[in-house]
Amino acid sequence: MTAFVLVSEAFTGGWIWQEVVAGLRSVGAEAHPVTLTGMGDRARPAGPGTDLETHIEDVVGAIDHVDAPEVVLVGHGYGIHPVLGAAGRRPGRVARIVYLDSGLPQDGDAPLKVVPDPAVHELPAGRDGGDRLIPAPALDEWGRWGSLDGVPREALERLTRLAAPQPAGTFTQPLRLTEEVAGLPTTGVLCTSNGSSIEMVEAFVRLGDPRLRALVDPRVSFFELPTGHWPMLSCAAELAEVLVQAAAGEGYRLSVDGRPREESFLLEVPEMPRERVGRVDLHLPDADGPRPAVVFVHGGPFPAGLRPTPRDSATFTGYGRYAASLGVVGATMDHRLHDLADYGRAAEDVAEAVELVRADPRVDGERVALWFFSGGGLLSADWLAAAPSWLRCVAATYPVLAPMPNWGLVPDRFRPAEAIQRAGSLPLVLTWVELERPEIAATVAKFLTAAEKCAAAVEIVDVPGGHHGFETLDHTEETRRAVERAMGSVLGHLRG
Repeated sequence: MTAFVLVSEAFTGGWIWQEVVAGLRSVGAEAHPVTLTGMGDRARPAGPGTDLETHIEDVVGAIDHVDAPEVVLVGHGYGIHPVLGAAGRRPGRVARIVYLDSGLPQDGDAPLKVVPDPAVHELPAGRDGGDRLIPAPALDEWGRWGSLDGVPREALERLTRLAAPQPAGTFTQPLRLTEEVAGLPTTGVLCTSNGSSIEMVEAFVRLGDPRLRALVDPRVSFFELPTGHWPMLSCAAELAEVLVQAAAGEGYRLSVDGRPREESFLLEVPEMPRERVGRVDLHLPDADGPRPAVVFVHGGPFPAGLRPTPRDSATFTGYGRYAASLGVVGATMDHRLHDLADYGRAAEDVAEAVELVRADPRVDGERVALWFFSGGGLLSADWLAAAPSWLRCVAATYPVLAPMPNWGLVPDRFRPAEAIQRAGSLPLVLTWVELERPEIAATVAKFLTAAEKCAAAVEIVDVPGGHHGFETLDHTEETRRAVERAMGSVLGHLRG
């Protein structure tokens, strides 16, 4: 008989699993929802020093009280941290760990690192801050913790009524993982309406991030649920079914090997002179006199140690050379978008790169275009909201144009769907791929709705059969024509 130990998101307790527990028990499984210290159980109120260690011991105690020889530990959101800590102390009792719409914390990470609510990141430092109680979200604030897609109004009201303040030390104490945890089978349950998907996980694994290589292990499986961050409230029966399947070792296995793939740009472009200045590479045309420039801004977040860096990838060396071969300066760069909280720093890097490019004597500083890609699309907001006279065009290729529901750490200023209303007549060339990931496509749809309302000058370049990152994935006549058309439109605005 399978026994589940269920640990929920911050501010909540075992009560939130009520319908899931019923579903699990209806098929003969044991289900043990855990209410962590201070999270609603009056017998165990939070006191001075209540921290992550306290919650880890709570889960250890729950494991010890289960008669079954092995348990499946389920951690939802914050709950994955005490689950992983407890698994390291009882590895022989753990059959599988289920990451339910949670992060993938590493040794030494505090839960605060992946908390999406910006207000929680304002915790005071020091012992007194650690003993603070963080108020639970109000009824209209739960969206800061993730998508509420599918949650009935009455369930949201109950969530608000029963939620408890969270001891600050549970967010700020670092998690310590043992080597035994890395050897346990795991399953990720991704809630697609909250901005996660198997396709997105595979895309990040392909980048070669060493922290994600463990996800290609055959003992690691994945499921998707088409709902928001609270599946126990929005689709409890489906969640119970998925947990039973996960316990049986079922689920999708990633179809990548965790090593960076060999890539090539979809167009054959000639080698052009390239000069490196700090974070910026200038791909130079064979031409006299100052030339217009296109600054290409990569996406992310990407890990700081990623090699090759974006400007050395086949995609961006390809775009830079292609621009130079057509008579303009192609500027590629590396910015420091390594985490969702880094958008402000990345924006500063982009602004510095633009000034460096415009100051170069080989560049016509009054004729510059900015071209954003993927997660870098949010960085376009500053330029759309207050376009300088020298900015002749903004381009965006398979962009993220609104923060995902679980991207709460992104500052409010990075909202292109709002910024477009102040763009005036600034031309925007948007490359739209037919096979875009649904969570990203939703942000583009939101942006286009806003653009239509304000009659913004948006040109859409369709890429039939194209995927996110099509320049190295899809070498077809359709994708080649799309790149040629997009580049032609951008250069037309630069020269017009």
